[in-house]
Order: sequence, then structure tokens, then C-alpha cells
Amino acid sequence: MKLQGKATRINLFDWKTPQMRAFHMSWFAFFLCFFAWFGIAPLMKIVQNEMSLTKDQIGWCIIGSVSITVLARLFIGWLCDRIGPRITYTWLLLIGSIPVMCIGFAHDFTTFLLFRIAIGGIGAAFVITQYHTSVMFAPNCVGTANATSAGWGNLGGGVTQLIMPLVLSMFVGLFGFSEAIGWRAAMFIAGFVCALTGVAYYFLTQDTPEGNFAELKAQGKMPVRKQKQGGFMDACQDYRVWTLFLIYGSCFGIELTINNVAALYFLDYFDEFKSMETIQAVGYAGLIASLFGLMNICGRTLGGYFGDRFGRIWGLSGRVKWLFVTLFFEGIFLMLFAQMDVLAMAIPSLVLFSLFVQMSEGATFSVVPFINKKAIGSVSGIVGAGGNAGAVAAGFLFKSSAVSWPTAFFILGSIVTICAFLVLSIKFSPHEEAVAAEEIEVILGKQNPVLSPS
Repeated sequence: MKLQGKATRINLFDWKTPQMRAFHMSWFAFFLCFFAWFGIAPLMKIVQNEMSLTKDQIGWCIIGSVSITVLARLFIGWLCDRIGPRITYTWLLLIGSIPVMCIGFAHDFTTFLLFRIAIGGIGAAFVITQYHTSVMFAPNCVGTANATSAGWGNLGGGVTQLIMPLVLSMFVGLFGFSEAIGWRAAMFIAGFVCALTGVAYYFLTQDTPEGNFAELKAQGKMPVRKQKQGGFMDACQDYRVWTLFLIYGSCFGIELTINNVAALYFLDYFDEFKSMETIQAVGYAGLIASLFGLMNICGRTLGGYFGDRFGRIWGLSGRVKWLFVTLFFEGIFLMLFAQMDVLAMAIPSLVLFSLFVQMSEGATFSVVPFINKKAIGSVSGIVGAGGNAGAVAAGFLFKSSAVSWPTAFFILGSIVTICAFLVLSIKFSPHEEAVAAEEIEVILGKQNPVLSPS
């Protein structure tokens, strides 16, 4: 979609322009979605004890939490291309908040699993965030904008590991709730805030720099219907889209898996937690697990930023080579983390591994906007779904009684390292390289690049 008025610079303290309002609202909405999506993860030890869940059942909960998102992301990408990110995000937040608030009605494995699956739909927020920033920011900074908005959104997966145990402790210690009531109340609050944000998104954002989809259609500025109908099929027929589908499964899929299992992994496999009381152990494990997600403060942004820098120097192929480097080292550090059985060594290896996971994600979406500009939503949806497909596949390793969780991590690290070499198969035509180079030259030649047209 070619639109005028795309921002050529990210001014974090600007709330007046539609570009930056979309930036801030999109990352904050995704942050809350991520927070609610994995809000139950750090509390799973309490849920496990209450409902007597087995390792196999926990594994199904891990798989269920990310499975429905595969389809949701495909659908959301298609929907963004048609009705715009503003209305799509509003309804996703409102509808997605319902199972988050209602998971408190779960009373056994079956009902808990059903709510966990339903909550996974809110993970489709990622596609809308990437779509909204892609149509608001110019090629010279779109990788950084995509990476930062998604990274700060993913930050919710780390913050929830830290905050939800504290909220639980508040309900139990301050208000005298039981642990069973406490985790339910904590999830209700997370869902309620998501619903409020859905309303705010509708009133504070617009679809594009030039206005909302409905207005642009009325003015004849939107692409013709025939082009829009072919967008999804065009994306499906491009091998690069499916390569990025696999690549994103190897980075974001790993992040989703870690968000689901990190707290339980530390509680079950490290002796330091054995002598603690349950709530204390849950809080401490959540604090350590949060370090993984907190790397999103800078990790994903660095991936997108250097993707833009490599792209400026070496063209689109430079973005691809940077993606290879980040994914390769992600696999190496994941295998290293799997070998650690002492907490003092596990924490720094977790942080290094996390850094490369986030950078790989940012690097992936510094490439995505250049695959098919007429179907950004569809490409983002397919690639985004790959992250969840990867998490579903990884989930089967963690439910297997024949594979210990450290071994599962090592296997995943090996797979990621091998998948890194798939990146090198992504090629761009001389015409695509020339168009991207020309766009950047035009943008860099502007006297006042803050809100120059793309």
C-alpha cells in the first residue's frame, strides 16, 4: 500500500502526529495482550497444585495457549488489509479480554485448557501492531519502528512474570484471599485493562497517515478491490514468505515457549527453590523468568535497527545476512542455557540467549515489509503465524515423558542453529533492490525528515 505522509523518524515524545500515536498505542496494546496472554504462566505452579495437573496436561496447556493463535494471526492479517488496523485492534482487545477475565471459572483440566486456548486468540495483536507501524513509517526506519513496537509489546511477557506473582501476593496477603481465588482475581484485572485499552485504541488512532480506511475508500485513495483480493494468494505463493514463516517459528516460537515454561522450569530443575514456601518460590522464579522477557526493552529494537543499517549499506541482502547472524547465535546460546544446572550460571546464559532471540525477531520484521508491499497484512499474518506454529511444535517436546526439559531446550537450540541457514535462501530481485535503494535515497535527501512523505 503506497501512502503519503509516512514518518521518516521515530520521535518517542511526540503524541500529536497520527504516526506516533499509532506507534505508542500499538506497542502498549500489544504489551497488554502479551501480559494477559501469559499472565497465568508464572502462577502455573499454584494452578498445578490446585487442579492436580500432570506433566502431560501442562504440556497440553502450553500447546493450547499458542495453537489457536496460528489461525487467528492468518485471519487478522487478512482483516487488516480490508477494514484497517484501528477497528481490528479495537475488536480484538474487546473480544480477547473475555476469556482472560473468565478463566477464573475454570475448575479442572478440561475447562482450564479450553480457556487457555481461547486466550491464545489475543496473541494475534502482534500482526496488527506490525501492520500499523508498517503503514505509518517509511523504509529508512520501518524496521526499527516494527522492532521497537513489537519488542516493547513482547516486554509484557517478561513484566507479567514479575507482576502477576506480586498481584497474587497482594490478594492473598493484603486482602486475605486464598491462593485459588487470588490467581483468578489477578487474571480478571488483566482482562479488564485490555478491554479499556480497546476503547482507547478506537478514539486515539487512525488507520494510515492520511486517514481511516473508510475515508480513503470514499476518496478513491485505496487500492482497487481486485488487487486486495489477490493479496493473500500472492503472499501464499511467495517462497520467501514461508521461509520467514519457519524462521519466525525459530525465534518468536522459542520466545513463546520460554514464556510458558520458564518459571516452572526454574522451580522444578533448580535446587535453590526446593526449600522455599510456594508463594515465595513462585515470586522468586517469576523474577528470574522475567529477565528473559525484559530483554525486549532493547533486544528487538537492536535487531530492527541494525537491519535498517545493514539495509542502508548493503541493500535488502544486507538485512537477510543480519538475520542469519542473529538466528545462528540464538541457537548457540540456547544450547548453552540447556546445559546449565546452577542458577548463577543459568541466569547470564538466559540473558544472552534472550538478547539474540529478540534481535532475531526484530531482524525478521526488518525484512517482512519488503516482501510484498501490496499485502503487508497478509505477509505479516503468515509470518507471525509461523511463530505460533513453532511454539506448538516445541510444546510437544515439553509434554513428552521421555524427554526432560533441559534436553528439550538443547534439541530446540540445535534446530534453531540449523534453521539459520534457511535464511540465506531469501533473495530479492535487482528491481526490488533498486526500488528499496531509491526510496532510501529520496528519504535521506529530505531537508526535514520527521514527517516527510515516503
